[in-house]
Amino acid sequence: MRFRLLIAYDGTPFSGWQSQNNSVAIQPLIENALSIVLREKISIFGAGRTDAGVHALAQVAHFDTSTIFESQRLCLSLNALLPEQIRILDIERTHDQFHARYDANGKIYHYRLHLDQTPDPVKRLYSYHVLYRLDLSVLEDAARTMIGTHDFRAFANEADEGSASKNSIRTLKRLDLIPESGGTRLEFEGDGFLYKMVRNITGTLLEIARGKIPLDSLGQILASKDRRNAGPSAPPHGLCLTKVLY
Repeated sequence: MRFRLLIAYDGTPFSGWQSQNNSVAIQPLIENALSIVLREKISIFGAGRTDAGVHALAQVAHFDTSTIFESQRLCLSLNALLPEQIRILDIERTHDQFHARYDANGKIYHYRLHLDQTPDPVKRLYSYHVLYRLDLSVLEDAARTMIGTHDFRAFANEADEGSASKNSIRTLKRLDLIPESGGTRLEFEGDGFLYKMVRNITGTLLEIARGKIPLDSLGQILASKDRRNAGPSAPPHGLCLTKVLY
């Protein structure tokens, strides 16, 4: 039987989603808790990997088991075993061909920018405090330029490995600036994202909005397919996976 997990986590203390040597990752912690409660070896498969320090409100994963259980009771048992920064929100039966990663047809990420001069201690782990002045109208123009179907190789780390090496063309359906108290958030919706693509786009847009990179160079950066021509990667703690689309 195959089951689908809905997971939220604060990524601050973890090395990311995927299992890593000599570090604490989110995936193996959930696998261990499931294995303890269900009394069998359980492997889970996530919709995508998030990096160290990146958060999620709605990560999706699946696992197989022959054990019969009641979903709400299993949620409670797992959350009692997991660190308080990780919570299983829902468990539901799904069809045996469902795959959390390969069946996904899109994802939505939010990147939060805190723009007030004084940092907010409550938001410090979940938004990037920008220390320099930004032209938000330029930021919005630059964001609009990124929308559409492009080869995003210039915005991918490890562009010669994994999925990027096979196909680095993605469609960014939406990149909106949404005002928030003390700042703004960038909402990315796309059919898929390359490794560190959201953070690399964000870092580049910030360099444009502060006048370090010309706005009209974005097309050249995309066409170059060279990560060295784009801006620096924005720090991980401002990024959150908010929804996986199926």
